[in-house]
Amino acid sequence: MLNKEKTNAASANTGAIDIDFAERVIQAEGRAVMGLSVLARQPVFEETVRQFLECSGSVIVTGMGKAGIVAHKISATLASTGTASHFLHPAEAVHGDLGRIQTNDIVLALSHSGESEEIVRLIEPLKQREIKLISIVGDSQSRLAVHSDIVLCMGMLTEACPLGVAPTVSTTCMLALGDALALTTMKARDFSVEDYARFHPAGALGRKLLTVGQTMWFKPGESLPLAMLDDTIEEMLVKNETTKRRGAVMVTDASGKLAGIITDADLRRAMAKSGVAVFACKTAELMTPNCKRVREDALAAEAMAIFHKYRIDELPVIDADDKPVGLIDVQDIVAIKIVG
Repeated sequence: MLNKEKTNAASANTGAIDIDFAERVIQAEGRAVMGLSVLARQPVFEETVRQFLECSGSVIVTGMGKAGIVAHKISATLASTGTASHFLHPAEAVHGDLGRIQTNDIVLALSHSGESEEIVRLIEPLKQREIKLISIVGDSQSRLAVHSDIVLCMGMLTEACPLGVAPTVSTTCMLALGDALALTTMKARDFSVEDYARFHPAGALGRKLLTVGQTMWFKPGESLPLAMLDDTIEEMLVKNETTKRRGAVMVTDASGKLAGIITDADLRRAMAKSGVAVFACKTAELMTPNCKRVREDALAAEAMAIFHKYRIDELPVIDADDKPVGLIDVQDIVAIKIVG
């Protein structure tokens, strides 16, 4: 009975849910973000993007509290769109993590007030090492702004919190400005969807855009399962005794171009028919000539389509000159879930 009374008392003390206020929060944040378009037109924005493009190290993003959470996200966006980046916790930085920053790095610091003590403490050690400091602040006269090489000043923003203190509008604007910087840099790099896929191989887009070269078992410089047209089957087996995965051997002509393929199944059928005499046969007699093949730069999804259509398990990978550079197995593609 006592618990029920406490629950009723708590319910009585709960204020009405103000949906109009929720709408005002969204509108306030939206207006503030739209106001950043003026900042994007200023020379400091373009200069920041240029610094990111020319940086030979990493963009180190730092911030404290809610700004630190936003800094994490900005750093992740930079890293996934072609700009090397890491997050640095400012409190940990002054306890040894400053060693994570190299002289060719750039530090991007986030602080609405520009006076966050943990951030301000980074200024002197960064200046001593002549590391470039870029800041996103609200107050252009703050200590962080005054000592930064480049200042992206959003202006002192009014938070949407009923008490006017919880970071809301300011952090939303930091995030939007960080996205604008990261994506403008990405665009300037001509960062393609294929580049994006390489950084997101576990994602659905990454899997769809993986190339044959990225999925094939054999890597550049590794020994391929190869034989010449005039090799005997015995010579072919000896040549490929130490080659990894021998589900098939690719047969080449005198110029090194792909002439055909001999699979384990081909060899088993020949042995069932001719016995050990098959070892004296030439590869040209056993191979499947004009076999299916795929270019190294083709999408792995194209290879899967060939596997399905022709019901084969091994597919030679060739270069622009029709010379073998690899071998792809249907299980390579199944393993990375190219097909859903």
